[in-house]
Amino acid sequence: MEHAVSFLYHPVNKLLIALLGDSSARYQELMGLHEAGYWLPDHVVMAMLVVVLVAAVLIPTSRRLSIDSPGKVQQVFELLLSGLEELIEDVVGPGFGKRFMPFIMGLAVFIFVGNIFGLFYFVQPPTANLNTTFALSITAFIFYNIVGIRDNGLFKYLKHFAGPLPILAPLMVPIEIISHLARILSLALRLFGNIFGEHTATGIFFIMFPFVVPWPMMGLGIFGSFLQAFIFIMLTMAYLQGAVGAEEH
Repeated sequence: MEHAVSFLYHPVNKLLIALLGDSSARYQELMGLHEAGYWLPDHVVMAMLVVVLVAAVLIPTSRRLSIDSPGKVQQVFELLLSGLEELIEDVVGPGFGKRFMPFIMGLAVFIFVGNIFGLFYFVQPPTANLNTTFALSITAFIFYNIVGIRDNGLFKYLKHFAGPLPILAPLMVPIEIISHLARILSLALRLFGNIFGEHTATGIFFIMFPFVVPWPMMGLGIFGSFLQAFIFIMLTMAYLQGAVGAEEH
């Protein structure tokens, strides 16, 4: 069975071929492409579309911001941002809300919008592809470790991997390393499994009951999209809390 692709997959790649020529066979093998000469997999095209759509909404909105007379859209954004800032401070710690807001908000918006793509037949959710979810989980992994090193210093940050007693270090260090690396796998597979499964199930129900199921399924899809984005950022914030508090371990 041919794998479904978005409506932009072929046009974008044909445009790139016209501009850059055909891609090499080795490049196509590395990128997992099966169409001759193509440059970008569909999940990359969809990830780019997420960025373009978010920018198309936020950039014009940012130009209409007003302190004296905020509009309804601005008030909604302010409510969301203040709520997320409070959530970050509750999970990570006081004073970290503004610091981690851009990263956490960026993750949340990208994942939510990417998940929502699964509700429309002409696009594909980039988060239903392991390459995208692993890219997100690796990004979160690198970010919280960099934060931990910057806040505590390299020696103090690495010290918490050894456990509370030096005698336990030979046992604790491998366990901690495996535990941290497992977070990449956990974040990526949880997001991929839920969105891929939901997208597949929705597609099957749409085919079987095209006039009955779509609306309830879309409601569940929106809720599932929000829930998976929320779980991802909550786990990321928990990892950040552990990183900034490494000195206390």
